[in-house]
Amino acid sequence: MAAVYSGISHKLKSKTTSWEDKLKLAHFAWISHQCILPNKEQVLLDWARQSLVAFYKKKLELKEDIVERLWIYIDNILHSRKLQNLFKNGKTINLQVSLIKIINERIAEFSLSGSQTNICAVLSCCQGILSTPALAVIYTARQELIVALLSQLCWSACRQPAATVVAQLFEVIHLALGHYLLIQQQQVNPRRAFGEVTGHLLQPCLVLRHLLSGGTWTQAGQGQLRQGLSRDLRSQIEAMLRSGAFQLELLSSYKEELLDQQQGDSKLGAMKNLLAPMDTVIARLVDAGYCESSLHAAVVASSVALLYKLFLDSYVKEGNQLLCFQVLPRLFGCLRISHLQGEQLQALSASDWTTELLVVEQLLSSVASNNIYNIAADKIRHGEAQFRFYRRVAELLVNHPQASVPAWFRCLRALVSLNHLILEPDLDDLLAAAWIDADVAEFRTRKAQEALIHTLFQTYVKLRQVPRLFEEILGVMCRPAAEALRQPVLAAGPSAVLCECLLELPLSQVLDTWSLVLEKFQSLVLPYLRDDADMALKSLSLSSLLHCVMFNMRSLDSNTPLPVIRRTQGTMQGMLRELVKPLLGLLLDPPGPEPELWLQKVSDSALLLSHTWAQVDTVLGLNCSQYHAASGAPTGVTPEVSNLPLLLPGVETHHWKKIEKITAQFDSLGRYCLEQLYLQKMKRTLMQTGFQCEEALCTLRDDAAYILASGRERLTVGTTASWDGQVGTVSAVTYPVAHWHSIVSNLTILTPYLCPDDVRYLAGVLLSTLPMNKVQEGSADEEPNITLEKISEALFHSSLFPEMQSLYSAFLVCLTERYAGVLRSGARGDLRLVSQQLPWVFGEDPADVAHWETKHTKVGPEGAESRGEIAQNLLSLAKRDFPIRLGGEQLESILGLLDVVSALQLDSLSAACHVRCFLLLLSTAMAKLRSPRSSSQTLKFLTTCYRLLSYLQRGKSARSVLKVMYISDIFEIVLTSLFKASSGFLTDRDDPSWLEFLRVIGTFLEQLLQMLVQMKLSPVLNFGKIIAFLSGCKGHTEAASGKQVKTQDPPGRQLLLVSLTTLCQVLGPSVRERGQQPEAPEALLGLLQQAAVQLGTLLGLCAPRESRGLHPAFLSSVCTLLEVDVGQPPRPSETEISRVTDQTPLPGPALYRSVYSQVLPALPALAGHPQSFQAAVRFLALFSSAPELHPEGESVFASVFHAVRNVLTDPAVPVQVIQDIEPHLGALLSHMLEVGTTEDFRTLLQCVLHGLDVRNAWQADQPTVLSSVTLVKLLLSCPLDGEKSRLFWRACPQIITALTLQNREACQEQPLPLALVESILDVLAALLRQGEEAISNPHHISLAFSILLTVPLDHLKPAEYGSIFPRVHNALFSILQCHPKVMRKAIPSFLNCFNRLLFSVIHEGRQKDKGSADDLPAALECARLVERMCSHIAAQAEDFAVFAPFMVAQYLAEVQKVTLCPAVKGPLREGIYLLLDLCIEPDVQFLRASLPPGTRDVFTELHGDYTKHHKGKHEGERRYAA
Repeated sequence: MAAVYSGISHKLKSKTTSWEDKLKLAHFAWISHQCILPNKEQVLLDWARQSLVAFYKKKLELKEDIVERLWIYIDNILHSRKLQNLFKNGKTINLQVSLIKIINERIAEFSLSGSQTNICAVLSCCQGILSTPALAVIYTARQELIVALLSQLCWSACRQPAATVVAQLFEVIHLALGHYLLIQQQQVNPRRAFGEVTGHLLQPCLVLRHLLSGGTWTQAGQGQLRQGLSRDLRSQIEAMLRSGAFQLELLSSYKEELLDQQQGDSKLGAMKNLLAPMDTVIARLVDAGYCESSLHAAVVASSVALLYKLFLDSYVKEGNQLLCFQVLPRLFGCLRISHLQGEQLQALSASDWTTELLVVEQLLSSVASNNIYNIAADKIRHGEAQFRFYRRVAELLVNHPQASVPAWFRCLRALVSLNHLILEPDLDDLLAAAWIDADVAEFRTRKAQEALIHTLFQTYVKLRQVPRLFEEILGVMCRPAAEALRQPVLAAGPSAVLCECLLELPLSQVLDTWSLVLEKFQSLVLPYLRDDADMALKSLSLSSLLHCVMFNMRSLDSNTPLPVIRRTQGTMQGMLRELVKPLLGLLLDPPGPEPELWLQKVSDSALLLSHTWAQVDTVLGLNCSQYHAASGAPTGVTPEVSNLPLLLPGVETHHWKKIEKITAQFDSLGRYCLEQLYLQKMKRTLMQTGFQCEEALCTLRDDAAYILASGRERLTVGTTASWDGQVGTVSAVTYPVAHWHSIVSNLTILTPYLCPDDVRYLAGVLLSTLPMNKVQEGSADEEPNITLEKISEALFHSSLFPEMQSLYSAFLVCLTERYAGVLRSGARGDLRLVSQQLPWVFGEDPADVAHWETKHTKVGPEGAESRGEIAQNLLSLAKRDFPIRLGGEQLESILGLLDVVSALQLDSLSAACHVRCFLLLLSTAMAKLRSPRSSSQTLKFLTTCYRLLSYLQRGKSARSVLKVMYISDIFEIVLTSLFKASSGFLTDRDDPSWLEFLRVIGTFLEQLLQMLVQMKLSPVLNFGKIIAFLSGCKGHTEAASGKQVKTQDPPGRQLLLVSLTTLCQVLGPSVRERGQQPEAPEALLGLLQQAAVQLGTLLGLCAPRESRGLHPAFLSSVCTLLEVDVGQPPRPSETEISRVTDQTPLPGPALYRSVYSQVLPALPALAGHPQSFQAAVRFLALFSSAPELHPEGESVFASVFHAVRNVLTDPAVPVQVIQDIEPHLGALLSHMLEVGTTEDFRTLLQCVLHGLDVRNAWQADQPTVLSSVTLVKLLLSCPLDGEKSRLFWRACPQIITALTLQNREACQEQPLPLALVESILDVLAALLRQGEEAISNPHHISLAFSILLTVPLDHLKPAEYGSIFPRVHNALFSILQCHPKVMRKAIPSFLNCFNRLLFSVIHEGRQKDKGSADDLPAALECARLVERMCSHIAAQAEDFAVFAPFMVAQYLAEVQKVTLCPAVKGPLREGIYLLLDLCIEPDVQFLRASLPPGTRDVFTELHGDYTKHHKGKHEGERRYAA
């Protein structure tokens, strides 16, 4: 073979050899070990390079596929493992510059023309070179090559964004940027680096960064670029720009350029050849030729903010604030909004404004966060240079308002935060554009507007110039304007802001503001109000503002200075006399034919102020005894009425009638305020001592009726509108919501004085506005406004609703009527006959329903006769087709109403209502669904009905149902209906919906039978009828005859199984209880035996089918039957059973052994199914209690124990499932230990100890170890006595030693086996607590300390930490509490454990830059546990007094390393205060002298807080203690 490669170099260079053969020869020469050439790798690489160079220099003609294969050949060499191995072995292979230049040229060609010829291979070659350090040196050695490469790569990505090689292109850019950043770090010539970046890289990198930030390649559906890589590229570009354009060495050049005007002719000298670096950067930035015009403005905008951020990152420090500012105007000048004029600015779209304003916001935020603007320094030293620039920005923003752009509001807010004087000259225009005249609809924009208004108010509150601000607001509001187009001034957001600010103001300033509003109202609006609709609208806006001021100011009280009280009194009287009454007078004396809008707005304004005045007057009178609430009697009335409150003092009573007529014309704010006036009048009446007199009661009823009637018409129609809860935004659309909100908020006042018809009306509105179906939660951007549905839902779920007896009863009546109406709509057949059979459904008239209820709840022969009649009617209907069928809409309505019923408290219904609800629900369950979508829908429907029936029968009126029907009749009706319905079920027997249905049916039947037993309602007769009915059922007759049906486990048979099981479960305990009484009837025992025979026969038929898996119903039935067999005397002989029941005998022990043999191996599989597992565990417990059933030659104890162990060791059973089933396993183990022998227990203990052997850990058999630890935990929960207890505690030292070894091995594993460590800690704590007397050897306690010191508390996730820490704490606390004698000798070990806990909490509770808010609760809970431990340490002062100073010092040394979250710091400090209680004065002096300087300061602060907050408090407590 060597001969083949002889003269290979000659053949590659030969013109006679075809290029096809040359490529094959070169390929085989590269991969073959038999081709021996001097420096073969370099020769082959040079040949391929020379061929490509000759082709691209037009010296050689090659076909395209040959050129492509040459590129691929080079690429294969560069990426080959052989080449990497050569480099590892120290061999050198050189790349020539010519190849690098060709690569750069091909990438440049791709960026310009988009030609993708060979570009994939070229990029791959470039990637191979850059990713291999030995080859990448050619780029790093000749810097201009990598600059050119990087420039062309960035341009390629920007100009060809849709190319197929984009992903590969970005990988190469990532590598190239990484190399260039390393070069920049080693660059000693800052001028060269600046020139490279600004001359070649600035423009392409800025465009590329803009496109990356916009998600051009990471949008959903494209996936060309990973999010992580995109983020890394942006970070690399920013680092490259900062290192190139803003180096520390260039600071003097920037100062020379930017501070030239301030420093005159003095030059700083350094880097004089590099003139105007900022101008250079800006010139390259604004150059229009480097990208498309449509993209240019967006690139410039996003780059301005970036460049300013990079400049600040590099140069911001004390003393450079002016320099950092001087960059700002220049960069701001790059934005279009800074230099466009007039129509050009108007031509910008909303998206253009958004882009530019976002940049302005970032610039201003950078100024604020870096403290660039110092107001005093700017004014004194720099002639307000900064202030003038910010004024220019403010004028631009105010003169060109963009109320649809959130960033516009945020920019204004940033300017206000910098200096309120920036915007004060334009304050009126600002308020007009940003608030009063702004039309803001979008949620995010509204939030930005509210933030601006909040900042404005907060600023003027701090300056104590709120009246000045209000003067501007009132000036804007009173300007001539198209008032109809204005939005409400005080919506929810601005109103909340104003409320917050008013609470911080002193009352004198609030009164100034109040007087100012009154003055403007009286001087600028009131005189011109007549006949002017615009003025009427202004009056309403001013009234809303005045309402907000008066409602949200701080109230007067007994401590208020008297001058303030007198001024408030005068302002109130003046307002009533000079404003409120004149406004009302306009309504009483209208100007001829009233314009509708004018009349509506004037009435709204007048009544809003009347309501506000009356409310504030009452509140001030109640809170301040020196304030005299105005009161007066209407003229022209009798003296007897004068003692009752008035709607408004000084307004004659008959005038309100005319005002009511006016407000009745409009569904607006005026009507709502008039309702509030009447409501206020009711409250004042109720506050009087004589409100129980007939006259007062009559007035209260009239007022309540008026309030309800005022909005009845609109509320009946309903609305989907939402209301923000502010009085000023009540309109014709939102009035129904405001009216309903007012009524519901004051139901406790209104309902006692409403007539029954009004109460029923309220109940009907409540029911009609309740949301019947679950609705999806709103998005985060949706406003939490009030709707009719939300109000009704809040009332419905309120705890007060059931307490309002009249409304609650009326609601139940409305609910049952609507429910019956839906059922009536589904009735079929002869409706007259059906109405006689189901009168509780068809009684539309409440009087008819009441007559029927009275008739059927009588006691005596007539009641018994009707009782039988109802049962027979229902039973006959159940056997035939039930006459009610529910279609789609009816079913949806019924399910919605059932949801409402399920949320009610059904345990306190009246007897008549209870009976009707029961019969309606029973009728619903018996109804047939028309074309249900699936069996699961039918099951869900029936499950809901019977769950509600069960809930209903737990109520206090449950016995009332038995006056209508016997329990045996109900039992028969329910099962007859269910047997008939189940024939159509097409569902799997393990379907969760079917299992839930069976559980609900069993619960309902059990409730009925329990009621029968508890009330002793002829149990023999009723149980006999039930057993007779069940014995005649189809499923039972098939079982008795041994008939096999084709369907596997038909639903009817499972229903029959559940019924018989429930019957035996109720009857069995009853027979056992009565068996202790001498007069116990034998009949019940016979009935129980008959039921057991029937159940056993049915189980015998079901047993062969259980090979598919053990069904919960089957297991439960077997358990019940076994419980009956174990707990009852021997049964009659088989012949007697046959004679009594005429059935085949029960399978007996064979059935139990068969189930036993199936349950043992299936126990791990059943662990994930709670019902099946509980039934299986119960069966095993019962089976182990019956030795006569045990298989011969087999230890049931050992078999069951090994089955339990298999559950615990099965890897398919999750840890969480094991934790859930531990209580059931503990109960089974307790029962086994109770019936087992001492030898059995000894065997169990040996098995557990064998599982704890450390060799299992070495063999990585963690399931065995974990199962043994869990078994120890279960044993500790079992009651052990006598010899078994002695055996266990004798083995306790061995268990602790094994736990120590297992814990050490587990804590060395990565990741930490959390379940095992947690179980070990749980077992250790339980052993220490329960072994208080048994564990006496100090060595075993020291082993416990070693376990606690081994458990890692760092590098854990928050959830893991929150799980491990309390367990370590519990074990340590068990030692402290239960082993005090050992503790005295082991205090150092205890302190080591305690300090680990303390230090871990300090580090876990530190303030973190990143992390979820959910992480803090775990650390907070652990901090509280540390505080609790400190309190127990302090309680043992004698033992720990000596160590207390050292514990405090350890805390101080550790807490100084981090910044604690305040929530975590609080409990820790409280715990340390308790330790300081143990320190005497010499200890404190010792700490002050010995602590390092920094820690000493922390201690001084800590001790000061201790003395001030803790020590003084406790000394005060001790002073008054006995």
